[in-house]
Amino acid sequence: MKSKFLLAAVVSATLAILASLFAGTLIALVPPLAAMALRWLAILLIAAYATSRRSLTGWILVGLLAGAELGHDAPAVAAKLQLLGTIFLRLIRVIIAPLLFAVLVVGIAGHPDLKKVGRLGIKSLIYFEVVSTIAMLIGLAAINLSRAGESVHLPPSTGETLNVSPHSATQIITDVFPENIAKSVAEGQVLQIVVFSILFAFALGLVSEAKRRPMLAFAESLSETMFKFTNIVMYAAPLGVFGAVAYTVGHMGLAVLLPLLKLLATMYIALVFFILFVLAPILLLARIPLKQFVRAAVEPVTLGFATASSEATLPIAMEKMESFGVPRQIVAFVLPTGYSFNMDGASLYQSLGLIFVAQAAGIHLSFGQQAVMVLTLLLSSKGTAGVARASFLIVFAAATSFHLPMEPLFLLFAIDQLMDMGRTAVTVLGNCVACVVIARWEHELPPSVPPAQQVSV
Repeated sequence: MKSKFLLAAVVSATLAILASLFAGTLIALVPPLAAMALRWLAILLIAAYATSRRSLTGWILVGLLAGAELGHDAPAVAAKLQLLGTIFLRLIRVIIAPLLFAVLVVGIAGHPDLKKVGRLGIKSLIYFEVVSTIAMLIGLAAINLSRAGESVHLPPSTGETLNVSPHSATQIITDVFPENIAKSVAEGQVLQIVVFSILFAFALGLVSEAKRRPMLAFAESLSETMFKFTNIVMYAAPLGVFGAVAYTVGHMGLAVLLPLLKLLATMYIALVFFILFVLAPILLLARIPLKQFVRAAVEPVTLGFATASSEATLPIAMEKMESFGVPRQIVAFVLPTGYSFNMDGASLYQSLGLIFVAQAAGIHLSFGQQAVMVLTLLLSSKGTAGVARASFLIVFAAATSFHLPMEPLFLLFAIDQLMDMGRTAVTVLGNCVACVVIARWEHELPPSVPPAQQVSV
């Protein structure tokens, strides 16, 4: 039954596209109304397929297609549906502060083994930060070169005043630190919330175990609750996407969807560039045999691409890295920690996505303004592994903090699953690379892969 729905949807969509191409021409085989009916039939069949698969991603696609179709067919009606997008935005916005606080406190204060392993922990965190920053800068460069967001022309009324005005270095540094955490939460100052959470987590790590445990338990409970809260809110995503896309297409036409293909191509090209010119040279410099490593990493990376879930790959990644020769104690430390602090694919996507939103708003950003945005993303993305749509939430939080318009975020969210597959695969690959490289630095790789037999640069 599922395959029949899918086949019928493909056939009807193909007929709808052909009918739409020829509608209104001298060689039209069907009138415009019939072409519109075929398009709606294709959307209904895709909805039936999504229902049979119980797929939220499928329903988000349905929301995108139905919103675009309604905006095209009935712009006056679509203009009244902005309410749906606004409600979804409010639900997302309320998640940000407690979620960031909880995951950062758990991610930092919940790692007592960082003190015990000492040198390994320091090396790992330095490696994670350097490589994640490089990934973020590659994403930044890619979107500045492709300028995918500049093809989106928002109505003048949708933009807000950008909150990244030119400041002196002293003012930029001062604005990072909160003076009142409640004020920071109310104003959506994400970077200040992150700084408070990090300092709080370090302070919590310094108190005695008896006093640390209740607060850590609270943070863990809050973290799990916010995960569930996020999952509940995501059930409203198809309606939110439907309303926002209908409103946007009603105002700007179907051409607004074309930049998404350019954005998708930009991200995947940037991911390939990151693999070839960052991860591969790191492996060569660490004298890791590439063919053996690829054979060990291909299964968890493929699983990450198929499931778009880095957590689902953790058991198989640990098993493959151990079979490659990395000692269990290094695997057990580096991989789980890397999933919180070394999200290479997600980092690249976040900088790319945030600048896309700014470009879509018609806002020119200076190097200093983009640096502030990257710093915000770099700090706020830590510890969010396991959160549904975590990377999108981070981009959303940063865009809110800088008062960017929301309409491009819905376009970004509409293709988030397609982007999530690629960024997850690269995140998994990046953590496997980190595992073997740190093992090499610690001189813990077994004699079966001696440096003398490996490629040297």
